This record gives sequence, C-alpha cells and structure tokens, in this order.
Amino acid sequence: MALEVRPVASKRDLTTFIKLPWRLYRNEPHWVPPLISERRRFLDRRKNPWFEHGEAQYWLAWRDGTAVGRITAQVDHVLNEFQDNRWGLFGFFECEDDPEAAAALFDAAEQWLRARGRDRMVGPADFTMNDECGVLVEGFELDPIILTNWTKPYYPRLIESVGLQKAMDTLMWHLEISGRDRVHPSIWRVADRVESKYGITVRPMRKKDIHAEIDRFLEVYNEAWERNWGFSPLTETEVRHYAKTLKPILDENWAFVAQKDGETVGAALTVPDYNQVFKHMNGRILPFGWLQFLLRRKKIDRVRVFALGVKREWQHTGVAARFYELHFDSAEVTPQTYGEMGWILETNKSMNRAMEGMGGRVVRRYRLFERLLDPDAVPSIAPADSEPVPAGEST
Repeated sequence: MALEVRPVASKRDLTTFIKLPWRLYRNEPHWVPPLISERRRFLDRRKNPWFEHGEAQYWLAWRDGTAVGRITAQVDHVLNEFQDNRWGLFGFFECEDDPEAAAALFDAAEQWLRARGRDRMVGPADFTMNDECGVLVEGFELDPIILTNWTKPYYPRLIESVGLQKAMDTLMWHLEISGRDRVHPSIWRVADRVESKYGITVRPMRKKDIHAEIDRFLEVYNEAWERNWGFSPLTETEVRHYAKTLKPILDENWAFVAQKDGETVGAALTVPDYNQVFKHMNGRILPFGWLQFLLRRKKIDRVRVFALGVKREWQHTGVAARFYELHFDSAEVTPQTYGEMGWILETNKSMNRAMEGMGGRVVRRYRLFERLLDPDAVPSIAPADSEPVPAGEST
C-alpha cells in the first residue's frame, strides 16, 4: 500500500498525532498513557512557552488511511545560542516496525531542518532534553517512572536502519531510600558538616511560595547543568509554566533548597511517581480518571529525582550529600521508600560514582541518536577520555 507523509495541518490531524501511541502500545503492559489534555497543551504553539524561542513541524505517516508513524522536527534557538551550535532536533517519534515509514518520516524531518541551516538532526527530544528524551535500550521489563517514556524494543534497530547513529546514552539509577546501611558511611560524614563547617542551611521548598522556590531552582539548574551535553537553559517564562504544571504534584517532603547568607547554592527537586496513577486513567480525567487519581495517589511508593544540583563553587561542601540524607529522612515519613535518579549522562563519571556510593544500580538506559546533515559536521560523541559507565558495573 502507498505510503504518504503529511504535515499535521488540522485539529483532527493533531488528535491523530497524540493518540497514535494508544494503537501502537495497546498490548504493551508497561506503557503508561499520557494525559491527552496535557499533550494537547504541550503541542499547542500558543500555550507552550518553548515556542517563544523554538519552532517545530509535526508529521504523520499514513498507509491506506491509517496513521502508522509520527515525528517532529524542531529548532531551539536558545540551545543553538547557548551551546554555539547548529543542531536541529527531532522528537515524538513513534512508528510501526516499518523501515519505509521510518525512513520517510526522518527524511521529512531532515529536509525541514536542512532548510533552516542545521548541521545535524539529534534526538528524540520532546522538545528539549529538559523534557522526555531518548528511546529505551535497557529496562523494558519495568514500568516507566514519571517524566520518562517506555518505547518499543525495536526502536533502536529501526532508527539505526535508516541511517542514524548513537550520539549519547542516559542512565536511570534505582535507589533504595530506606536502610541507611547500604550507603557508604562517608556520605553521612560529609552531610553532617554542611551547616556546622560551611554555614549552609538546607530546607524543604515551600509549596505556598512555589514561584519564588522555582526561581531559586532555576538559578541552580541553569548553572549546574550548563556543561551537560545537549543542555538548553530554561527561560523565565518556561519556569513559570513548569511551576504551574508541577504544583499539583509537588510534595514538600521531596523538594529542597540549600542557601548560604541568602544565596541559593543548591536545589533538589524530587516528585512522587504519578505514573503509578496515570497508568490507570487511560489518558483521561473524565469521566472516571479523576476518581482513579484520588484513590491511587496515596498509594504511590516511589519517587523520581528530577534534578539535584549544586553551584560549582559550592560543590566541595557536601550539599549533595545533605540532599541525599534528607531523602532518607523523607522516606521514613512518607509511603515512598525507593525511587530513580536521572537521567544522568553516561559520561558523567562523578555523578555515576556518587550513585554507586549511594548503593544504586542502573535499571534503565535511554539512547539519543543523530544524523549529520553538513559534510563538515563531526559526530557529537563524548571525548575519547570520557568513557561510558557500563550498566551494573563498578567505576
């Protein structure tokens, strides 16, 4: 049957774009449906503040009137300016195990990015690496934790079959946050000195002051992560948007700020795994999704450490260790006793070693790919002296 790739051009097309995963994953027990209303807002150019500095196009691949795949191509001008590069990105990739459809989707994205002077196509990222990104290459036997995805096992093969190559892996670490004896004793010794030696206080974020707290988080986030591969700083408008989105699921037991004489020196934002609730809502709040939300949210037993960072000049003080310690304290007074840390770049040796010191183990690995579009472009691989951390092995 003839294959056709067309841009998303109507509300009906957008609905098909959003709902395609329901057909592709209908027999996959580990897939967690996103909220349809949230996905619609996220993809709306008038409502998502990313579009203040980014542009994107969406496509669907059709066979005989049935959508068999989807993709986006996007240019993030903040990313390009901050990283001084000409990257183009792709995202929201979903496809049947159909190399012809996949090739046509990536070719459409490539042509769109070439027309905008991009030297490569990197992804998947929805729309940036601050959002869901990568395809799963390890950890298919687990339900995805909040703000991560579960993708088809054939995706890495399918993407490579149409000419993309690995660019970077990210790791998700499982941590038990009960049983302090699993943690190297030096972590606790360092944590004990944070206030007495350096005068740094660490406190929970205040939900009633969420906008100011998110400002403090942004101050740390944009500095602590600026050297990360593929990092795109959040704008103030995006932070306001995130604050509004996160407030309903923010738990003061799991979010912390470190300050020294009024200066914010570190922040840790951990959220309960609401995927354990969303899995039973089938993407809808009405008519009965809200009831599932109310019934199941108190049974959430794990968390996702979304971001934990310390400004560079304060990283020697043990603030990160103090954050870890407070997570163990919170596990003693909440239903959540374990969680996942990440994602963490495979090349981030210091953070991966810290996770091992905390008794963690890698349980998921996500992969980002790239296709070079300019003959002078070189692969955006890690430096030769920065070796990946093998999953489950010591470093």
